[in-house]
Amino acid sequence: MADTKKYILAIESSCDDTSAAVLCNANVLSNVVATQEIHKQYGGVVPELASRAHQQNIVPVVHQALAKANIDKKELSAIAFTRGPGLMGSLLVGTSFAKSLALGLDIPLIKVNHMEAHILAHFIEDEGMTPPSFPFLAMTISGGHTQIVKVTDHFSMEVLGETLDDAVGEAFDKSAKLMGLPYPGGPLVDKYAQLGNPKAYDFPKPKVDGLNFSFSGLKTSILYFLQRETQKNPDFVSQNINDICASVQYTILEILMEKLEMAVEQTGIKQVAIGGGVAANSGIRARLKEAEESMGWKTYIPKFQYCTDNAGMIGIVGYLKFEKGEFTDQSVAAKARYAIGT
Repeated sequence: MADTKKYILAIESSCDDTSAAVLCNANVLSNVVATQEIHKQYGGVVPELASRAHQQNIVPVVHQALAKANIDKKELSAIAFTRGPGLMGSLLVGTSFAKSLALGLDIPLIKVNHMEAHILAHFIEDEGMTPPSFPFLAMTISGGHTQIVKVTDHFSMEVLGETLDDAVGEAFDKSAKLMGLPYPGGPLVDKYAQLGNPKAYDFPKPKVDGLNFSFSGLKTSILYFLQRETQKNPDFVSQNINDICASVQYTILEILMEKLEMAVEQTGIKQVAIGGGVAANSGIRARLKEAEESMGWKTYIPKFQYCTDNAGMIGIVGYLKFEKGEFTDQSVAAKARYAIGT
């Protein structure tokens, strides 16, 4: 059955990670990610610098992905790429490269929605990963997005709620910045939170209708809290960093879990999957595992490498679309704003 093997080269360049992967059907043979260190000195992603770094990284990253998979480019069945959403300059690099290579190799081109890919990463065939069955609820939590999505089929998704302002990843990073922690601060908040008391400080949870989220008010309350306490004690943050991080993380996770519980109640769907960079957070993973026992949910958490931006998740969407014969043509353009299901 050798002729049933489809080799997909996938390219992801939506933000500040340049990634390429090679999949054989639903199996990831290689998943290479080049992280851009330059943004640390600016405390956040600088779009112009990100697109320049993608231009430098994309050829060696693709070359490495092919080499690690032990695949010649002439064996490729198709090329999948992130069309959006994301930073326009970054998306243009990946889109242009994918179009050029597909044209040169005379193979099909497949456009992928970055947010759908975070959800469908669960369908990668990898040891220790079991895909959810339909229908299921997906919560995508990343630096740029926070959404609850009802997934009826691989390509039938409905957004039930989303953030009205900051994404959850931004809430983590901005809170970390207020504490003087370096970028990206989210993983550091998680690290210190594990050593602190989550009930040490009380932060307000925003009142938002339905299944939508808001994190900007929380960020403001943390700012005022830190200003007030450091006026009394200039060393307050350094002396209480573990408890502050634990309390901030606890509040953010409470907001996420309350909305997720509401979504399960409204839909009656008890299969819950998460995706996106914040899915690597130890706190959210622990809370979901608790929900399995306390509320009878079945929860799905991808491996760490498929949580953050990576081309493996783009490749699985590419493979699923290849099987359906869903290809795009050379007129396709990158889209900074690109809603699920469009």
